[in-house]
Amino acid sequence: MAGNSQRRGRSAGAGKKTATSGTGGKNRRSLAGRGATPKATERPHHPAYKAAKAAAARQDNRQRVQRRNAEAPELLLGRNPVLEALRASIPATALYVVTGDTSRGGTDERIAESVQLAADRGLPLLEVGKAEFDRMSDHALHQGIGLMVPPYDYAHPDDLLDIARDSGRPPLIVALDGVTDPRNLGAVIRSAAAFDAHGLVVPERRAVGMTGSAWRTSAGAAARLRVARAVNLGRSLASYQEAGLQTVGLAADGDMGIHEYDGFADPIALVVGAEGTGLSRLVRERCDVVLSIPITKDTESLNVSVAAGIALYAAASARR
Repeated sequence: MAGNSQRRGRSAGAGKKTATSGTGGKNRRSLAGRGATPKATERPHHPAYKAAKAAAARQDNRQRVQRRNAEAPELLLGRNPVLEALRASIPATALYVVTGDTSRGGTDERIAESVQLAADRGLPLLEVGKAEFDRMSDHALHQGIGLMVPPYDYAHPDDLLDIARDSGRPPLIVALDGVTDPRNLGAVIRSAAAFDAHGLVVPERRAVGMTGSAWRTSAGAAARLRVARAVNLGRSLASYQEAGLQTVGLAADGDMGIHEYDGFADPIALVVGAEGTGLSRLVRERCDVVLSIPITKDTESLNVSVAAGIALYAAASARR
């Protein structure tokens, strides 16, 4: 009986396996892995990549605005900040006073003294309407008076060592790492001045400088305490270490509690990071010791100015 091999159309040897030409390694390469999948932020067509690129652009723009503002005159607002600045004879170009201001019961004695001090220095006294001054101050709380000051004249970080040496007291310098809120900067300056610190250092990049808001929040303390700007905060801390200061950082996961540290009476540079982000890795590595402030578990972290104030009080108490 005829088998299937006799069916029509079948050629001889069709069911046998025969040798084929090589692929030149093509199949082997196709089976090889392509390595780890790049992160979403590294893949140009992924939405996360575009979002990260847009965030970086916004950050760069903010930094350009900060640098531009740092190079422009500042309108210092508020009765205490203006009066303290005039008493300290900081550079100024004009004094603005709102005409007909009757807040807080008529002309405040601080405004009267500011006008007199400005006149003694020969500064132009410019009277403006409230609506116009609201516009000039971007509707910030001005209390009817403002002082136009040139860009802040930052000290060099090493200048603070000279100030400490001339004071006859062990150096106490505050360094801020990545603080971007001018109100926090002003509040830390106020605490540093209250507890006899010799000065404060801020980084040149990714940090706020001495804006009008920082001046106002300091309540005049910025006129008494020098602020230095560091090109590289890590190198400035290394310079302080070479000068004999111990660099003391603050962080929630510190090496020990602030109450356990017994070196506050010695020369120190107190390093405080921004709320939330804390100390950057490179700055933390420059700290000889990192202290924590015990707080309840329900509280995530302390505001940077509050943390700095607690540590400065501890230093002042040890030095007394």
